[in-house]
Amino acid sequence: MTSPETVIWLQERTTLGILSPEVLNAIAQVIEEQVVPPETDLVSEGTPPEALYILVEGQLESNSTNETNPALACGFLSGAVIELQELLLDELTPFTITTVTECHLWVVPVAKFRELVSQYPEIALAFSRQLVQELAQVTSALGYEQERSLALRPYLVTKAQRGIIGTSRYAVRLREQIREAAADRKSVDIFGEPGLEKDNIAALIHFGSPKRREPIIKVNCGILQTSGADLFGRAGGKAGLLEWLGEGTLVLNNIQELPEELLPPVTRLLKTGTYTPVARSGEPAPEPRPNRARILIVSEKTQPTIERSVGHIIKVPPLRVRKTDIQAQVEYYTSLYIRARGVPKPHITPEALRRLQSYDFPGNLMELKNLVERAIVQAEGANELTEEIFWPAETKKKRFRVNLLNAYPRLRRFLRSPWWPDRINYGFTATAFAIIVAVLFIGPQTRDRNFVLNFFWAWWWPFFLFLFPFLGRIWCSVCPFMIYGEITQKLSLWLWPRKLKRWPREEAEKWGGWFMFGLFSLIFLWEELWHLENTAYLSACLLLLITAGAMIFSALFERRFWCRYLCPIGGMNGLFAKLSMTELRAQQGICSASCTTYQCYKGGPQKGEGLETNGCPLYSHPAQLEDNRDCVLCMTCLKACPHRSVEFNLRPPGIELWTTHVPRTYEVALLFLLLGGIYLHHLPELQSWLGLQLDLTQFWQHFGLSLLVLIIPAIFTFAAYKLIQVSYWLANYIEAAKSKIQNPKSKIQNWMKPRSFVELAYGYLPLVLGGNLAHYLRLGLGEGGRILPVTFATLGLSGEQLPILVAHPAVIAFLQGATIIFSVLMTILLTQKIAKQPVRSLLWQHLAAIGLGASIWAIIVF
Repeated sequence: MTSPETVIWLQERTTLGILSPEVLNAIAQVIEEQVVPPETDLVSEGTPPEALYILVEGQLESNSTNETNPALACGFLSGAVIELQELLLDELTPFTITTVTECHLWVVPVAKFRELVSQYPEIALAFSRQLVQELAQVTSALGYEQERSLALRPYLVTKAQRGIIGTSRYAVRLREQIREAAADRKSVDIFGEPGLEKDNIAALIHFGSPKRREPIIKVNCGILQTSGADLFGRAGGKAGLLEWLGEGTLVLNNIQELPEELLPPVTRLLKTGTYTPVARSGEPAPEPRPNRARILIVSEKTQPTIERSVGHIIKVPPLRVRKTDIQAQVEYYTSLYIRARGVPKPHITPEALRRLQSYDFPGNLMELKNLVERAIVQAEGANELTEEIFWPAETKKKRFRVNLLNAYPRLRRFLRSPWWPDRINYGFTATAFAIIVAVLFIGPQTRDRNFVLNFFWAWWWPFFLFLFPFLGRIWCSVCPFMIYGEITQKLSLWLWPRKLKRWPREEAEKWGGWFMFGLFSLIFLWEELWHLENTAYLSACLLLLITAGAMIFSALFERRFWCRYLCPIGGMNGLFAKLSMTELRAQQGICSASCTTYQCYKGGPQKGEGLETNGCPLYSHPAQLEDNRDCVLCMTCLKACPHRSVEFNLRPPGIELWTTHVPRTYEVALLFLLLGGIYLHHLPELQSWLGLQLDLTQFWQHFGLSLLVLIIPAIFTFAAYKLIQVSYWLANYIEAAKSKIQNPKSKIQNWMKPRSFVELAYGYLPLVLGGNLAHYLRLGLGEGGRILPVTFATLGLSGEQLPILVAHPAVIAFLQGATIIFSVLMTILLTQKIAKQPVRSLLWQHLAAIGLGASIWAIIVF
């Protein structure tokens, strides 16, 4: 390269271009070319400079032992001038420079360079002026940074507190969303319930982004000026936070508290990336300014205008759906606390962990953190954090419950044993049922001579009606209908291997209840018109028809489809089971946190203490049960659960009816059908009481009266409900008239309305159960004690000398009357609990219940 070309290269490619051509030409005359191989130290730290180096081709890299100034470690590319400052100021080299690749260098030895500096004072003068300018720029930048630091310091976020803890799918998805949001500069809306540390998620997004070295500030929207001056600044005046922030990150915390006046400019900021400084009154609006900062929104719920303006939306899941992560969260908070306090780390017991997992944590992570810290303090150095230390509040669903399985371990062992219910069902019930049906067909046909007929009507009905308030639908767990259904299912699969049909749930939920209602109506009419109570073979036909339904549908569908949706006896049992003082449930927290196989629902092999089962026969998950209707207490879930989540609770009777209950029209229809059945069983007494003279030996008169009796109670209760609606309408009308008198321009804001008829109808359930029990008490106490002589009569033997145990008619009447009175009182109380309205608002329904109770008394007791 010739001297003119060298001068041009120096002017265009290096910092020496500020010198005159004459000086550059002089430098070009003394340049020596040098090629240095890679991985070679060109200069060494702490040594005097040996030459001026100009990098023509290649790459250099500097390294320094000075860890307080990382700026000394840098790379050099073509055109870099090395050791110039050290030569001019007579300083030692501050760092070691090493060749990364083979480098082509122009070298001016130190002696020749000093001669040039003495010959051309312009060199020192030019670089002195440049150093002064750079110093002024640095001073100005330092002043700006100090002012910027003062402006941002009150809002500065220095670091993220922690990452997302846990391995649940919610935690994994949240980490993915944070990484996606950190990869670009789009605005983000982070929303969720209180206590979820959403501002920490905003910090994670910032510190995971390429702009992590820029500042991040958090501003609570509730303290912003309504003018927006502190955020956007003033035109020609004080700068706002957005200007000071530069390319940093702004976290708008609690956006729901943002002043309404600021919502439009903030929305515009998110949509367009521009903002307008606040102008003084009377001054024209300034030009919009581009925003370089990234905006992160933190809120407890989404704002529609904000949601449409942001680039990412992150919904932070509450802790109650992340129960799997609770153990990891507890371990983390425990480690944090013990490191800060220097105390030994305690171990959390499995019982304490299960209790934490069963709690819903309305305060989320903050509540859990406080709970853990308080538990460690109260443990006072103990090695374990036990269940009693944590004291989490119980949810409403868990109030007033006592888990009988914990209180009575022997009960747990029995219910998990093969005896319940399989050995009872297949070892006794299946055989006994076959004998019962045979005796009904071939034995004597009247109740006073057939012990099976006596047992069915005088023992079974009153016993299980009495048992409903205590054990709910327990009959279904030992029911012979479904035992034969299961036998049919197993045999059919053995003879004809195939996959059974899945349940048509939607159609079954819609029409199954009405099928039960229709079938029960036919059973009632059959029982009354053909005297099933005193005709053995017809009672056997009834049992066989129900069994046939169970067998047919078990051969077609999985598990107990008939039992859940179609069985009329099961429908009645499920209705009365709602009044039970016991329930089978599971702890939702443990199920969602610990269970991944759902063996209680699906079935599966043995796991831990969970036994091998085929899953719930009614396809009910115990953690999702809201009432007793769909639980037959077979205890399959208790046997299958490896986590001890299933509970058998003692509770206030019928509590679900005013807490978690979902009303169903077909259940109400069945309820009133069962109410009408009480009157149907006493048609002669009803005729006498009403003074009717119909001939019940005439089929059509008997049929018409029977049908009418089944319908009238429902009409009577519906009329009472209509009177309730009329009373509400009158109350609203009177209130409106008073308001008009006091203020003619006023309008009624809230019209009072009663609860729906379907909801209030469940209030009659105690009366229906009590009325049916009162009817069957006559058979149970009047004929049940004759079982021994009746058994002998069935076998053709004389049993006149055998003992009998029969209650006095006065005792029977007293117990029947007491049952009816108690049922009426419970009906009034339950109606009040369901409606949650004043007594006077429900007076007509209470009067209807009293009237029905009095009529039942009249036909049963007298």
